[in-house]
Amino acid sequence: QGSGKTTTCGKLGRMLKERERRPLLVAADLQRPAAIDQLHVLGEQLDIPVYSDRNEKDPVVVCKAAVKEAKKLGANTVILDTAGRLHVDDELMQQLERVDRQCQPHQIYLVVDGMTGQDAVNSAQAFNDALELDGVVMTKLDGDARGGAAISVKQVTGVPIKFVGTGEHLDALEEFHPDRMAGRILGQGDILSLVEKAQREFDQDEMIAQEERMRKGEFTLDDFKKQLGQITKLGPLQKVMGMIPGMGGMTEAMGDVDPEQDMKRLFGIIDSMTPEERKQPTKVIDQSRRRRIALGAGVEPHEVNDLVKQFDAMAQMMTQMAGKGMRERMKMVKEMQASMSNPNGQFSRKKQGTGKRLSPKERAKLKKQREKEIRRKKREKKRK
Repeated sequence: QGSGKTTTCGKLGRMLKERERRPLLVAADLQRPAAIDQLHVLGEQLDIPVYSDRNEKDPVVVCKAAVKEAKKLGANTVILDTAGRLHVDDELMQQLERVDRQCQPHQIYLVVDGMTGQDAVNSAQAFNDALELDGVVMTKLDGDARGGAAISVKQVTGVPIKFVGTGEHLDALEEFHPDRMAGRILGQGDILSLVEKAQREFDQDEMIAQEERMRKGEFTLDDFKKQLGQITKLGPLQKVMGMIPGMGGMTEAMGDVDPEQDMKRLFGIIDSMTPEERKQPTKVIDQSRRRRIALGAGVEPHEVNDLVKQFDAMAQMMTQMAGKGMRERMKMVKEMQASMSNPNGQFSRKKQGTGKRLSPKERAKLKKQREKEIRRKKREKKRK
């Protein structure tokens, strides 16, 4: 209860559907009417059928009827969302034992909240003593919960962790790999999971095309923006950075900078450039262009300059990376991290504004320049 059990059923259904299974979600948590509604909403979002019977009071009857319905629908995997409890009680265990005896599920999973630490271990122990479990699904292992409880559950109960929930989104469910979880706990990242997700989410044809352009030294700001856009598909940036070996401490070095907002700011600067400027920013962008771009993006001119410098260093690194193996690429990424954490390096934190107030005349001039920039963008958009 409160561990994300119903959401986990939806996530599991999504994962199975991606693997070309035909799942059926079953609303058998009759003690919490909201769970039935929630499961129907999830099913609609995921385009997965949901079986429920709001008039039935016995979850065993619902589960048995659902199995029959699955055969009619051609579903080959049935996910039963049964009632949860904060603590084990006789009524619950008898109910689950009846479901187990009459429906004979292939797998029985307990969903526990990874944030609760020792409570998660105790719950797993109690449920396993009363009802033999096949595995545990541990949720909320994003943020500060690195997963120490996950290793404790296996050690104390002998029940394996099958899946871990790493966020609120419906794709935030992963198979559990002890070695990778150990890496996260020790702050060493989890590059394998990141690579696997990238292979699922990224446009492979576009990646090949970008690799070829990098080989030729033709990496542009348009390519840079596309790559950043691809990265956002992997999840929150802080989480992605934490999965890269050696990069976990980068968010601390960035101080109060919000990576998500920082990326939007970069997109705004790039979008304020002309095609020629995006293609050859180092050669083309002079002081007057820098001021114009800054006005269009609503930033300071030095921020445009910082982006161009960072891009130039990134482009050189990308060209060098093209054709190299994973080990060499990771070494180069770590070198880039060292540069970013160096206050005097090219990737240092952006300067803060001086706080100088503009005069009415300067504000009017600035407004006029911004309006002019907006009109230029509209003309450019029409040409496309």
